Amino acid sequence: MKLILPILLLLGLSANAQHKFTVFFDFDIAESNAASSQSLSKWITDNPLVRVQKIYGYTDKTGDSLYNHNLSERRTSYIYQKLKAENVNVDAAEQKGFGESRSTAIRNPNDRKVVIEYAIPEIQPVPAVTASTVQSKPDDNELSKQISSAKKGDKLLLKNLNFYNNEDVMLPSSVPVLKELLKMLKEHPNLKIQIQGHVCCEVENKLRLSRKRALAVYNFLVSKGISKKRLSYTSFGSTKPIYPLPEKTEAEMSANRRVEIEIIEN
Repeated sequence: MKLILPILLLLGLSANAQHKFTVFFDFDIAESNAASSQSLSKWITDNPLVRVQKIYGYTDKTGDSLYNHNLSERRTSYIYQKLKAENVNVDAAEQKGFGESRSTAIRNPNDRKVVIEYAIPEIQPVPAVTASTVQSKPDDNELSKQISSAKKGDKLLLKNLNFYNNEDVMLPSSVPVLKELLKMLKEHPNLKIQIQGHVCCEVENKLRLSRKRALAVYNFLVSKGISKKRLSYTSFGSTKPIYPLPEKTEAEMSANRRVEIEIIEN
């Protein structure tokens, strides 16, 4: 008998999954304006897995064409550096400034921009996990007891929810605790949680990987019908390990590759 668990994994990029995001700039300025900076920050938070393919800069028709070309390249470079600093995947991104060559009017604010073209990973379910790989344990309902007695602000470790090293793929032993978390969210409709991702092994702060781990849990819960309004996710990289870095054993590394939840509302 098989136990189906459609844990969401990244299996590649869909050929049709190309998207665009536009950042706008004030006149003769190479840094994005306040409104666009705020929108860009939200876009980065909401899209931790994207792969940026192109970063194209533009200006309006005001002024010298050579100066405008240089300005568009500076805008492109600014966005590239900002994305890279936030651990967005820009490794293969093409950077190019078009100056005023594609502008529509003098001092048109819609021409002062950088367009980010990106691909969203295609998400598919993994094959079924056999029951033999997910044997029940006596403390499978431990999370239920903790959530039932928790109060706002409490942080709970999702015990036995662990990941393969340097991946956002969950170990098969994670199945029972995922099911228990889903069950508790369905039984407590007012419960809101923040999912917090962590990594092991590195002294440096690997926020991107820990964010992907939190997102894997988030996506699973959403796919099972839990409202996005009840869920959020964040990441701490390797800044809050259970065991000190560097870990001494594989068990310690596995424990540090974890996800916790914080009770936001119950």
